[in-house]
Amino acid sequence: MTSTHTVTNQAPPREGLNEYLLNRPLVEGVTAFGADWAREDLAKTGELVGTAEFQHDAELANTMEPRLIAFDRWGNRRDEVEYHPAYHSIIGSAVASGAHTSAWSEPRGGAHVARAAQFMLFAQIEPGHACPISMTHAVVPALQQFASTELQRAWLPRLMDRRYDPVLHADKRSALFGMAMTEKQGGSDVRANTTIAVPIGGGEYLLRGHKWFCSAPMSDGFLVLAQAPGGLSCFLLPRLLPDGRRNPFAIQRLKDKLGNRANASSEVEFDASHAWLVGEEGRGVRTIIEMVNQTRLDCLLGSTAGMRQSTAEAIWHAQHRSAFGATLAGQPAMTQVLADLAVETEAATVASLRIAAAYDTDAPAADEPFRRLATAVMKYWVCKRGPGHAYEALECLGGNGYTEAFPLARRYREQPVMAVWEGSGNVIALDTLRALAREPDSLDAYVDEVQTAAGADRRLDQFVDHTVALAHRAAVDPSSPEAQASARALTEALAVSLQGSLLVRHAPTAVSDAFIATRISDARGFLYGAGQITGAAAIIRRHAGS
Repeated sequence: MTSTHTVTNQAPPREGLNEYLLNRPLVEGVTAFGADWAREDLAKTGELVGTAEFQHDAELANTMEPRLIAFDRWGNRRDEVEYHPAYHSIIGSAVASGAHTSAWSEPRGGAHVARAAQFMLFAQIEPGHACPISMTHAVVPALQQFASTELQRAWLPRLMDRRYDPVLHADKRSALFGMAMTEKQGGSDVRANTTIAVPIGGGEYLLRGHKWFCSAPMSDGFLVLAQAPGGLSCFLLPRLLPDGRRNPFAIQRLKDKLGNRANASSEVEFDASHAWLVGEEGRGVRTIIEMVNQTRLDCLLGSTAGMRQSTAEAIWHAQHRSAFGATLAGQPAMTQVLADLAVETEAATVASLRIAAAYDTDAPAADEPFRRLATAVMKYWVCKRGPGHAYEALECLGGNGYTEAFPLARRYREQPVMAVWEGSGNVIALDTLRALAREPDSLDAYVDEVQTAAGADRRLDQFVDHTVALAHRAAVDPSSPEAQASARALTEALAVSLQGSLLVRHAPTAVSDAFIATRISDARGFLYGAGQITGAAAIIRRHAGS
């Protein structure tokens, strides 16, 4: 008699691996875009996030979810969120690595690329903590450009600090930031906000109103929008006042979300809450837009990190699972699916790092208009591709993938949030249209970047010419019904053009040819694995790190 519980033909745990060194497209991209000096730090992070302990913390942070403690046992308001220690361990490691603000605290060539890679490595395993990490990174340029000298002195050193402290107290040396813009009656239309800001002198205001979404409510400070006498304005609202007292900040409830379970998203009420003006009255959107642009980039990075996790898990399973006399990875139908998933991931990775490089202090002048358009375009495209990519990877694991014991079910629920946050699909597509008309230099810079690969592949050249013609037609009258109806098609074409150009320049021929064949030319199909990819086995080996 044999035991009915002898386990055979199951993949071993995917742990004890260096997630940086195995990710060859990421390693090569970091070098190509000027951050090779960060390889030792990135390798350390890759080793950390690949451990069984870190992966278990990621599971705990999402299953032992944040808990709202609105009142203490005597009825006094506490308005605190209690997290599992695993969450604090993860976000503490991310802060210590500089995944939040290292690009600002240690500016140099490739600093934004290195920070992007750090961010992606942590978000690959646990994405929920990345929300406050992203917002803390994103608030720095907004404060540097628009905040008073006093506010900068009070907050910037704390934002740059790498010591994570989860407790709200007066002597805290570090800080994390959040953001609260949307309200229930307006959503993306923030000009419909009804929160009121009453000036009391010295740049200080009292805010009263309700915010429909406020992520990471245990952050130390928030940028918020409210209606001041001069119109919609931006404010810095701290959890603690300068004298150490708690600022009125009533957490009404935590959102019960599809995914992103480790991150507490809340509704909050302001009632005579103290805040300080950032920028000018009536220029709130203009002030906060730099923070929005930075968080849009991080949505792109987060979706890319999710694609990497999905691809790596699918390849790992298929290489260790046999059926019908061969490993799954060695069977032609599965080989095509895995290679297609890998190509999608590599296209997202190289685009993410290229755009991050455009934010570096030593970037050429043309990179500023390029990044204004590229950030929106690629945020739209990669974040939209994320959920379908996660599903296909999940299916590669069969029934295992559909269970909560494996990470891809969690990833499948996670991926849609990056497409929703910081501008959902139509908002981003319409922003792209407006950019073409208001900032024509952004299209010029974008086209110049894409056409760097001109002549390398006839199929790509033809597609780029088609895309440029679409863009010029839309720019004539972006408010027309025709232009707005085609906004998604144009944004998609711009994204695929950039990815194709970058892959031709930076990826192996097998990868770039597969991308162009299945995304641009006649070999494309509706689902992953439907197109015929030549060199699929080599692409899989590349993404397996072998």
